[in-house]
Amino acid sequence: MTEPGTNPAPYWELTFDADGDVDGPERDRLLAQAGASGVRDLIVLAHGWNNDRTGATLLYRHFLAPVPDLAPGARVGYVGVIWPSMRFCDEPIPDFPRSAATGAAPGPALDKDTRHALLETFPGRATVVDRLVRMLDERPREQGAEEEFGRLVRLLVEVVPAGPQAHFAADTVAEGVPESGPRMFTRPAAEVCAEFAAALAGLEAPGGAAAFALPDPWEGAKELLRQAAYYAMKRRAGTVGERGLGPVVGRLAQAVPELRIHLVGHSFGGRLVSFALRGLPARVRAVKSVTLLQGAFSHYAFAARLPGDPRTGGVLQGQEHRVDGPVVCCHSSHDTALGTFYPLASRLSGDDRSVLGVDIGALLGPRWGALGHDGVQGVPGTRACTLADALRGPLPAAGCVNVDASAVIRNGGPPAGAHSDIVHPELARLVLAAGRVR
Repeated sequence: MTEPGTNPAPYWELTFDADGDVDGPERDRLLAQAGASGVRDLIVLAHGWNNDRTGATLLYRHFLAPVPDLAPGARVGYVGVIWPSMRFCDEPIPDFPRSAATGAAPGPALDKDTRHALLETFPGRATVVDRLVRMLDERPREQGAEEEFGRLVRLLVEVVPAGPQAHFAADTVAEGVPESGPRMFTRPAAEVCAEFAAALAGLEAPGGAAAFALPDPWEGAKELLRQAAYYAMKRRAGTVGERGLGPVVGRLAQAVPELRIHLVGHSFGGRLVSFALRGLPARVRAVKSVTLLQGAFSHYAFAARLPGDPRTGGVLQGQEHRVDGPVVCCHSSHDTALGTFYPLASRLSGDDRSVLGVDIGALLGPRWGALGHDGVQGVPGTRACTLADALRGPLPAAGCVNVDASAVIRNGGPPAGAHSDIVHPELARLVLAAGRVR
């Protein structure tokens, strides 16, 4: 087992900015050293939404630690992708020290560490962040206060229309046109906040009296801010994957033709590595597996057509064919971030149904589901199995494979549930099985 405080070696990092531009010296170091190191299999791991650099490197250290013992005869190297995500400090991360995973108890107000993270994630928006913090503290009751809060949230996460991130947030395209923005930005903010408040109450006291009470919109205002920030991270992950990681993988394949590359992504990191497939140069076949750990994007992203809507397909339709091996998608029923809040935040403009007082899953149906909740949907030939079955193997040599990992991805409280409960040797074994690393 790797010693605590270190990563398995050889280990490199690739740091990207919000536009997908890579740190040049880090890239050049990887290109120069990967071939000389004797590595045959390279595991490239991308973190998700609730990480800063410190949390991401800690995640990589813990997740990768079992690999040398699991594949003692393999020549494995490791790359940790660092991209500008954001840590909400009230979200606990199972098995991580509280100081590293969360700095505040859950509640409607913003702690100072999360405020600092917002300022770093959205530079130039200090005035907006300060106003949002004050409103969450004060919870003003005058008419129009919730709408002002919603306006500030939209102002915080908006991008310049001609900027490079504007086209990377969609999960589906209709006749070549990316989907519209999410409903939470266009509906009355008081209504959206009330829906989030009702969802939170249902998670914290399932079936209790709170689930039937009229929700206070301010109880859901922080969740609106959180989901809006995540929408910006979703857009950013697509940008970094296609414009950043994909081209770097292409250069690696050219520099070290015999290298077998395995892409692994957690949460929006799953979106990042999936969009990297769109950024691969033509004819590159170096990617031998993709493993998505609680992928936080649409379960129809790889579908050629959405059921009941022949005009609309997934934004990544056909990209599984860029992989010379399987696309393995882990999902868990204990992931409330993806089972409850993802579909609420993902409904598009024009979907005017309210979820207040109605079972969320029954109302929203399959349209707004996430990969990490129920796996890849709408792709013919997709196989399904439990984690235990997958580890008994062998996995399919190609195509999409849904792996129900609920048996191990199960720990974590509201609002995210088990979304970040991915540090398990069984999942490291799954990455090796997907890539046939021995």
